[in-house]
This record gives sequence, C-alpha cells and structure tokens, in this order.
Amino acid sequence: MRPTISGRGRSVRSGDNASGSSRTETSARTTWHTHYALLMLALIYVFNYIDRLVISILIEPIKLEFGVSDTAIGLLSGVAFALFYTAFGLPFGRLADRIGPKPVIALACIAWSVMTMTCGLATSFAILLLCRIGVAVGEAGGTAPSVAMVSALYPPQRRSLALSVFLMGPSLGAVIGLGVGGWVAEIWGWRTAFIAIGAPGVLLGLVFALTVRAPASTTTVKGQARGADENWRTTLRSLLATPAFPWIVATGGIAATTGYALGTWNPSFLIRSHGLTMQHAGLLIGVGGGLVSTVGTLVCGAVTDRMVRRDPGWQIGVPLIATALSIPFGIAYFLWPTGIAFQLGYLPVPQAFLFYLGFGFFGTWWSVPCFGAISHLFPAHRLAQATAIFVMAMTLLGVGFGPLIVGALSDALSARIGTEALRYALAASVALLGLAVACLAIALPRYRNRLGAAEAHAPEAVTNPA
Repeated sequence: MRPTISGRGRSVRSGDNASGSSRTETSARTTWHTHYALLMLALIYVFNYIDRLVISILIEPIKLEFGVSDTAIGLLSGVAFALFYTAFGLPFGRLADRIGPKPVIALACIAWSVMTMTCGLATSFAILLLCRIGVAVGEAGGTAPSVAMVSALYPPQRRSLALSVFLMGPSLGAVIGLGVGGWVAEIWGWRTAFIAIGAPGVLLGLVFALTVRAPASTTTVKGQARGADENWRTTLRSLLATPAFPWIVATGGIAATTGYALGTWNPSFLIRSHGLTMQHAGLLIGVGGGLVSTVGTLVCGAVTDRMVRRDPGWQIGVPLIATALSIPFGIAYFLWPTGIAFQLGYLPVPQAFLFYLGFGFFGTWWSVPCFGAISHLFPAHRLAQATAIFVMAMTLLGVGFGPLIVGALSDALSARIGTEALRYALAASVALLGLAVACLAIALPRYRNRLGAAEAHAPEAVTNPA
C-alpha cells in the first residue's frame, strides 16, 4: 500500500534525518510579514541570478577586448565560479542553521553585489576572473539559507507554491540580466552593464536586514542548537545516507549542467547561428524565454502542491514527467534550421525560438519540487545544510562544467563546422537531461517509502516533540 501524508500537511520527525519540519512550522500563521519576507527573499534571489547571468550576454565584447577563447570564457563563467561557490556553500549553510538565515542572506547579498560592480572595473582578464570568484563566494551564502527561511515561513501544504515564487529568481533574473544587461552594454559598454546590474543589490541587502522579520521557527531551532557539536563530516554522511536524497542531489547536478550551459551560451548561439544582434538575443532570451520560464515555475508550484495532496510521490513524479517533456523541445530548438518566423516590431523571432518557449516552460520544473522534497526529508535544524549540498552539486556540475563542456566541445567542432559548432554542442547538453529523468525515477520509490516511514513515527513525534 502506498504511504500517504495527512491532507493537513502534518510534519513529523523520526531521528535527525526523518521528515523534516517542526510543529512550529505547521502551526505558524501566515501574515503580511510572512508574505513580505517571501517577496524580499524572491527579489534577492532575482538579483542573485542577474549578477550571475549578466556575463553570458557580455561574452562577445569581453572576448573581443581580452582576446580569449570559448574555453577561457567557460572557465570564467564556469569552473572558477563553481569551485569557490562550492567551497563556501556548506560552511554558510551550517552558519545559517546555527545563527539563523537572515543575517547570512543580508551580508551575502551585499557582498556579491559589490563584487559584481568591481567586474566592470577589471583591467585584465585575470582581474575579471578574481572579481567573478568574489561574486561566487558572496552568492554561496544566498540560496541555501533562503530556501531554509522560506520553508520555515510556510507550512508543508503551501510550501511548493511559496518555493515557486522564490525560485522565479533564475527566470526573472534572465529577463533583467540579459534584457537590460544587453541593452546597457549595447549603448554604454560591458563595464557599465556590470556596475549598473550590481548596484541595486547593495541597497536590497540593507533593506532586507532592517525590515524583514526572521521566522519564529528559525529562532527556536537556533536556541535549541540541535547538533551544534556535530562536525561537518558526520553531518554530511548522515544527510547523504537519507534515502532518495543522493538521487535528488544527482538530479539537480545533471539538470543544472544543462541549464547553466544554455544560460551561458544561448545568446551566443542566437548571435552566431541566427544572425541576431547582442541586444536582440538578450531581449528574446531574457524577456521572452524568461517570462515563459517564470510562468512555468509558478504553474509547477501550484500543480505540485495540488498533486502532492493526493499522493506524496508526485513531489518527484511531477518533475520526472515535465523534464522528460522538455527534452524534445530543447533538441528541436538547437537543431532547427535558420529562418525568421515573424517580426515583433524591429525584433526578429527565429522559427527555432518557438521550440525554446516550450523548453523554457517545462525545463524549470525539476527545481521547485526537488527543493520542496528536501524540505520534507529533513528537520529545520539541518535544512540549510541539506539544501547547501543540493545547491553545491548544482553549482559544481552546472556552473563548473556546463559552460566549460559546451565551450570546449564548440572549440573542438569548430574546425569542421565553423560557427555552427556551438549549435551541436548545446544540443548535446540538452540530451543530458535524460540522465536527470533516470535519477528521478530511482528517487521516486525511495522518497515515497521515506515519508511513509516518517508517517509511521508520527504519533511518537507528536507525543514527544523534539
């Protein structure tokens, strides 16, 4: 018989790794303070991705000024960023679990925004690389503590929708980072684009620190300091031993490899293969693709919450089906021949871009349910660390290897195919999503069984709350 979870969204805990939320979460009322905190977290995450993605629309002028190869750009936007992000991700997650996520998020937002601005002052490729490393260190303190804070703000039965609002960051970040960044760079240059994109984040971090209330459950957990004496190796082993979690982590890493490869090289693909200008490519991908992805993310959260009320397994089933649907759209986008479908004013829309809209809608559906699944697997005092591991995998594989693999494959194929090499390198990266679908299929029964075991311990958790 399939295990089920109470329709009231009861959260239970059996040991340190069992289903994840304290009773404080489920009983907490949502007020305008709750929604305001979610809005601020979502805005910060938007600027997280604006600062991260803006470099993708600036690749061509940076290459021209510093005379570097596609592989070097992959190193700049990928490996260097990922290594430092990963190195600092778990320590910031542990810090957020101990002192609360709010101060970590505020300081991180200010730090990465300042470092983004310094990218515009770089006088050499090496200095630009160091500035991007600074952005990576700052952003390492943003995502995991933010997911933990959102999970503490909302009860389990409303969590996927709340997370979908927060996780609009990549999509809206693409709208602003690529659309506005490309426009600014076209008129005032790539250096001004970095400075203009980074500056608002400093103010946003200060406003967040001064006006947002930390959720009560994070304060309670901080006071309990549960597991404070446990070293990070013990915590890491315990987290990775949780059924389904390693497969969810693998899903995030593989899907992010494709996502970051496309996020980095997509503008260059439209410029090289479809003859668009930098501004046109930024508008199409940022505004068109970004808005479709935003809608897809919100629909994903609403659908997941509705389906999970029927069967908890849909927390994994929804991303499995949607990711499988996204693959043919993505491959068709990159392999479709050159040709303009229609004009939007002065903006040419390639025929291939119509397939990208389908990919943009379904291609983000793995993230919200996976973050939500992690919030159901772990208690509040370990949630930021568990989320940090997931984000670290996404960053190390996605940011670290996605852009680099595509850049290196494009360089390798260019001798035979020329400027069309990037087209086939990106199509190959979409095919990797088949591995993410396989990981979700393996995770599904393990996740369902884990929550069933937690439900069996529910009377004990209610009688003897931690």
